[in-house]
Amino acid sequence: MRLLVGLSLLSLISPSICVPAANLRLRTETQVEQPLIKLKPQQSSSRELLSLDGLWKFALASGPNDTTTPWTAPLPKGLECPVPASYNDIFVDREIHDHVGWVYYQRDVIVPKGWSQERYLVRAESATHKGRIYVNDHLLAEHVGGYTPFEADITDYIAAGEKFRLTIAVNNELTHETIPPGEISIGKATGKRVQTYHHDFYNYAGLARSVWLYSVPRQHIQDITVVTDVAGADGLISYQIKVANGTTEQIKIEVIDEDGNLVANSSGVKGTVRIPSVKLWQPGAAYLYQFQASVVNSKGETVDTYSLATGVRTVKVSGHQFLINDKPFYFTGFGKHEDSAVRGKGHDQAYLVHDFQLLNWIGANSFRTSHYPYAEEVMDFADRHGIVVIDETPAVGLNIALLGLSDSDAKTFTPEAINNNTQAAHKQAIRELISRDKNHASVVMWSIANEPASHEDGAREYFEPLAKLTRQLDASRPITFANVGMATYKEDRISDLFDVSCLNRYFGWYSETGDLEEAEAALEEELLGWEKKFDRPIVMTEYGADTIAGLHSVFGFPWSEEFQTQMLAMYHRVFDRVGSMAGEQVWAFADFQTNLGIQRVDGNKKGVFTRDRKPKAAAHGLRARWTKMAGDILA
Repeated sequence: MRLLVGLSLLSLISPSICVPAANLRLRTETQVEQPLIKLKPQQSSSRELLSLDGLWKFALASGPNDTTTPWTAPLPKGLECPVPASYNDIFVDREIHDHVGWVYYQRDVIVPKGWSQERYLVRAESATHKGRIYVNDHLLAEHVGGYTPFEADITDYIAAGEKFRLTIAVNNELTHETIPPGEISIGKATGKRVQTYHHDFYNYAGLARSVWLYSVPRQHIQDITVVTDVAGADGLISYQIKVANGTTEQIKIEVIDEDGNLVANSSGVKGTVRIPSVKLWQPGAAYLYQFQASVVNSKGETVDTYSLATGVRTVKVSGHQFLINDKPFYFTGFGKHEDSAVRGKGHDQAYLVHDFQLLNWIGANSFRTSHYPYAEEVMDFADRHGIVVIDETPAVGLNIALLGLSDSDAKTFTPEAINNNTQAAHKQAIRELISRDKNHASVVMWSIANEPASHEDGAREYFEPLAKLTRQLDASRPITFANVGMATYKEDRISDLFDVSCLNRYFGWYSETGDLEEAEAALEEELLGWEKKFDRPIVMTEYGADTIAGLHSVFGFPWSEEFQTQMLAMYHRVFDRVGSMAGEQVWAFADFQTNLGIQRVDGNKKGVFTRDRKPKAAAHGLRARWTKMAGDILA
């Protein structure tokens, strides 16, 4: 099946809300769509960009509401918090670590005097899970969703050359109507607010990514959408440009290769450019053209220019094969997390480079952004280094009974749990993910959820509109979701809506624990069942076992390094016997922090690297397998 339908461009116009079937009895949708943030700010001849990263004043809200308006005055002296970083582990204070509700970041900012003829904005790359931007006493922007950017145009409030007080409020609360979902309870004895949630990673909060002050000309490139294809030896880039302030000026398009040569040009807000003898973006061998769009006025003067790194490649699903540039691609790699000691989910350039170095060392060619969009710097790095990405929304935890937080008979899709308002938030998460990441060559597939209760009543009514929306927004990539073990090929109700079977399975760990012979038989039966049901690729997006680094056993007991190695090897034997397998992504790349509890001792230990990125024995086994597979492909 060819998923790149002609050269149709992405449509980011939000469709009407689909009303679920009556038997779901979901609540009436009330959420208002948030504006989609388009292009990442960049420094150019027409734009300026200033980092606001560093130490900010920090304070907790005095109560569950923010009615005390602390942004109308400087925050009290004392606490300072780094940006970017999660705040939870920064301070030696249990109250801050466990805080549920609003916190405030604050600093003074000066708008450069030379920006008097420009428009200027404050942009936060993320705020987990709700953010507000205040300039002095004015609330200028509000955003729900913890992993995508939002911004405030401050031009009409602060003159160029003036100093202002910037306050960003962040709220970490999760409810059954947020993505991801959760619940807040009140302690009977203490009255303390306690957050619970359905996902197995810690609910780190704060400003975990960069904050920027940037300028753009009053008439400027607001958005670019590109879709690539190949015609013989030539590359095709179909594009659509959106210009702010309704300009009727000329749009000039130039495509520059990596040597700085002009290889194609065009004009207009919509069209297709042809690159003769194109150099393709390929896994492990990235090649990026600079797609440069400029606004030119009637005098022939360039008003604004935006340069978009663009890799020309095609993505298709054909039978059991996942094809990149018409060649079969087999995913090797991991599910990962943005997680490290002290900084939590805070983006860190050193960890970024080191993690990609480890991916290269171990022979991995891909990863999934489990279970939320990663920082844009990560996506840019994957583009430049030829790492393939399955890009996932924050929709994890749509399965009430999964982690034993509720009765095993609890239903997921009900008015009191995952309902129509949750679906509305989920739709917005899909819109924002695609709006932000649509132009990344590394992104080859959208994953719209992780381990939902796809076997339950109401699952199809909930997910069918979401799958339809994803295809409307981007017809150029396959779509998928990560299927949970309880939703077997016999029980699952939604997989026919998607293009690739992505499975998370833990035979030998959560079931058949420690008995790898029984686990091997169960795994093979499951995979063959999926293969018979659908003529399409299967990617194992999670498989693994908790492993304590340094724990050894001559018997290969669970939790030992030997067991992890043996369990992964068993899975690989089965994969090699199933013809429709198109990939294997181990859970997980590195150990990561989870919520406190008796089931986790200082976090999830399924990483093949420790949290500080030291290899366990299994890493060496994976390296031997994956580097050989890569060599066989090249041979």
